[in-house]
Amino acid sequence: MIFTTNKISNAYWKISINNPPINLFDTEFSKQLMVLMDEMENNENLKAVVFETANPDFFVAHVELIHANEFPKGTGKTGLSIAWPDMAKRLEQAPFVSIASIRGRARGLGSEFIQAFDIRFASKEKAFFGQPEIGIGAFPGGGGLERLHLLTGKARALEIILSGEDYPAELAAQYGWVNRAIPDAELDSFVDHFAARIASFDKQAITAIKSIMNRNATLPVNDHIMDTQTQFFAALQWPEAHQRIKTLFGKGLQQHGEVELNLGKYL
Repeated sequence: MIFTTNKISNAYWKISINNPPINLFDTEFSKQLMVLMDEMENNENLKAVVFETANPDFFVAHVELIHANEFPKGTGKTGLSIAWPDMAKRLEQAPFVSIASIRGRARGLGSEFIQAFDIRFASKEKAFFGQPEIGIGAFPGGGGLERLHLLTGKARALEIILSGEDYPAELAAQYGWVNRAIPDAELDSFVDHFAARIASFDKQAITAIKSIMNRNATLPVNDHIMDTQTQFFAALQWPEAHQRIKTLFGKGLQQHGEVELNLGKYL
């Protein structure tokens, strides 16, 4: 199982991600996340969910590129017809609070994964973020063009996306990409205390706060999300993208090694 759930209480769950070797967001990840989303949404007592990683080097590395077109399809609960955009919107609209406790790399779809969470905390020493798609001749296709600028502002989102660089946790926090960068030795206890505190409050109030804030926020529009996804998959077929991806695979892409640990340097 990629996702291991530790039910601290009826109101507070911790979910560990483990998809060796580098926590790729692949088809199996997507399928198991769909099942997990159903379980979380169907639990009327759930108030706070923390996602963390079992791999200290990778939170979620990025999308698995070889089989990217094989992701589950079919109209989801939000009306979106590809699994990940549907699950992202479900996380945004869920009646519980979703929290990412981040160690390791969160790039590409890994970065877009955490952007769909309500709150993000990162290890000051061990968390790194990036939108490397431009380095494979493409652009973010999993929500980065729709959500990142809502966190960082347009200019910083353009800097991140157009540079393809890796960003350390402290700079990501300054930009608003994550809420805080916390010393690694303190991260687990901080997040645990924070999530348990939320879980101690009334669910009716938690749900109302999220619902009203979503109403007042500029959340991504379904048609825009689907258009970006369609263009992203088409971009992977561009000759330039094919060559860039082939070169990166030759250097060690999608393997636990130097390229994935320092991807921004190799783009």
